[in-house]
Amino acid sequence: MKNKILNYTNNVFESIKHVDEEGNEYWYARELMPLLEYSKWERFSHAIDNAKIACENSGYDINDHFPSVGKMVAIGSKTERKILDYKLSRYACYLIAQNGDPRKKVIALAQTYFAIQTRKQELSDMEYSKLPEDKKRLYLRNRIRNGNYNLNQTAVKSGVKDLARFHNAGYKGLYNGETADDIFKRKKLRYREDILDNMGSEELADNIFRIAQTDAKLKRDNVDNEYTANAVHYEVGKAIRKAIKDLGGTMPEDLPTPKKSIKVLEEEELKRIKGGFNYLLLN
Repeated sequence: MKNKILNYTNNVFESIKHVDEEGNEYWYARELMPLLEYSKWERFSHAIDNAKIACENSGYDINDHFPSVGKMVAIGSKTERKILDYKLSRYACYLIAQNGDPRKKVIALAQTYFAIQTRKQELSDMEYSKLPEDKKRLYLRNRIRNGNYNLNQTAVKSGVKDLARFHNAGYKGLYNGETADDIFKRKKLRYREDILDNMGSEELADNIFRIAQTDAKLKRDNVDNEYTANAVHYEVGKAIRKAIKDLGGTMPEDLPTPKKSIKVLEEEELKRIKGGFNYLLLN
């Protein structure tokens, strides 16, 4: 049951997430509405209005978290009309979930999910440096999810059709020829475990740098074919590996594999936050 809840929170809300060109995440209110089991826009817009009030009372600018957008929808044969929608930040989604019915399982899941993700996003560099290792891993893993999303978008625009091969090119450069499968076997992971979920903060940081620099170089060089894109990813990974070596750092393949995967840490975090919500409801 716990795994079912975890997969639901990780996959369903992430599946409708959008990321703009600057890496900012947002959700469309019209897409979030059915997931939170609202059938009518009038009722959902009431929850949005309450969330706006909470946002303003917390000292935040509503326009930063609830910018309105118009959307054209089909209403008949070759006929469209414009409807109101919102581009919601993580914090906005969290406030909307807080204004939902906590007796609904999906609302409780949304509250915990967006609470965790909002906290990760708000961390400053100073706060990050004070975090224990497991908290750093959670924060960096979330950054990699966003980074890979943007990199995949850029890679496809650059002519990449086989994303698995493209990502393996980057791993080969950074890990001295190892593919994702080689890393998986070296770490002795179980079936369907993700290699990125089983990296420490230093190894995750190495990969964040690889992802960001590859994304930037593909755009800067206006790469327009798969062969060159794969070569760029390999060379960026190799250059980062050389930089680590020149600085006297530990090669990524020599860094230890943590005892707990990110999935386990996220499950523990969800249980902790849900416990906090239940305490507030009962007291």
